[in-house]
Amino acid sequence: MLSLNKIEVYPLNKLLAEDPLAIAKNLLNQYLISQVDDKPVISRIVETEAYKAPEDKASHAYGNKRTDRTRIMFEKGGIAYVYLCYGIHDMLNVVSGPENMAHAILIRAVEIIEGEDAVLQRRSLSNLRNACNGPGKLCKALGISRAHNGIQLCDKNSAVWLGCSDELSDSRIISGPRVGVAYAEECAHWPLRFRIKDNPWSSKPDQVIYNKSH
Repeated sequence: MLSLNKIEVYPLNKLLAEDPLAIAKNLLNQYLISQVDDKPVISRIVETEAYKAPEDKASHAYGNKRTDRTRIMFEKGGIAYVYLCYGIHDMLNVVSGPENMAHAILIRAVEIIEGEDAVLQRRSLSNLRNACNGPGKLCKALGISRAHNGIQLCDKNSAVWLGCSDELSDSRIISGPRVGVAYAEECAHWPLRFRIKDNPWSSKPDQVIYNKSH
């Protein structure tokens, strides 16, 4: 059994680098811990997507667009950006980079290490299969909502925080286009989705292919 006391907080300085792709890869295999409603859940990040402002047409901050929703993306990295997708699903992003850079890393899938009962209850499931293999699913499973928008992710006192584990070699990481961003034209083809190779907890589809006319 993995104890929360034995997990070190993920270093904030690693989230302040200017390259969101490197951050998205480095977050693979790190811990995502939820302490929401006194129901601790320890999970391991197995899939991420990088969103690189201002040139990324898939980013909410494309063109350095500042709105009430996106303003948090322009803050110093290390905080959570949680938004509602399709009016249904909460999605957890890690704001990264220096202040005013507006990069974000979407957490797409996690592997549950501890806290199975809380996850199954929140997801109304009888087993963990497909419980957290998608960004909306994992937020519901871990109790993450827009109420956590803006919280510090490198702080053990936060309801949701990041913990340290070993970083992976490039040989254990696979990349490809992001999911559901056909609207982003040429940016849709950028290989900014990162997964742990052969990990069964990652999301579907295994491969994303967009029309080359975009």
